[in-house]
Amino acid sequence: MTYLTHHFADLTDVTLHYVTAGSGFPVVLLHGIPQTSHEWRYVIPHLAKKYRVIAPDLRGLGDSSRPANGYDKKTVSQDVWNLLESLGIESFYLVGHDWGGPTAFSLAAQHREAVEKLAILDVAIPGDGADFSQGGRRWHHALFRTLDLPEALFQDREHLVINWLFENYGYRSNCINEEDRKEYLRTYVKPGSMRAMYSFYRALPQDALDNQAMLDAEGKLQMPVLALGGEKGFGRGYETLESLKRVAVNVQGGLIPDCGHWVTEEQPEFIAEELLRFFGEN
Repeated sequence: MTYLTHHFADLTDVTLHYVTAGSGFPVVLLHGIPQTSHEWRYVIPHLAKKYRVIAPDLRGLGDSSRPANGYDKKTVSQDVWNLLESLGIESFYLVGHDWGGPTAFSLAAQHREAVEKLAILDVAIPGDGADFSQGGRRWHHALFRTLDLPEALFQDREHLVINWLFENYGYRSNCINEEDRKEYLRTYVKPGSMRAMYSFYRALPQDALDNQAMLDAEGKLQMPVLALGGEKGFGRGYETLESLKRVAVNVQGGLIPDCGHWVTEEQPEFIAEELLRFFGEN
């Protein structure tokens, strides 16, 4: 049995909640939205057999604190870097899903010697040079970026948007069970949590500019990169792989079979096996 331990780190302007398990070389797992570190619950036991796993709740989400500002991914990734420094970790493997993916990319782009391998799950990187369209199944991006409106629409109705996302962006509508939805909702109904969630989306234009600037200044990432996308996710297929090839030189990856967007919960064994294979490569 793998035992998770819960911790809190008081950093410069945020307190991060994080879970740890296992021992060995560090693996850092960054969650997506509307999830928390809870999304890694099925993957962590596999990784913890060989690695020291650290999975934080990102700024504003989960049981971390909710500052008014700082939701651009350079700042969010700096939180993670500060956490790792406080733990004495100088090099590590890094995995990000959904908004955890752009956060992981920003962290890797800023600390290229520390991130030995990078895995990105079912998300494209803002500023990768492609048209980051907000239409189609990304309609909610424009809504969440609209100032004040989503706060007004979903006040005391947070469950409506969270349940809708889970029911419509998985391969099967019941891929996230009721108990786990309640755990996510427990944190997203906290004062300021939905505002923080929208802020991740509102920072997207700045994220694209920041990423373009880092790529222009230092070039593509050189460390090995694994890019996996859900076969049924957003109808995007290989978008994750194609995006990462535009921003990194050593990229492998493909599709996660029978899987929508909630990859760590829909296909945790596949994700764990792919990560263990990728980390184990010379």
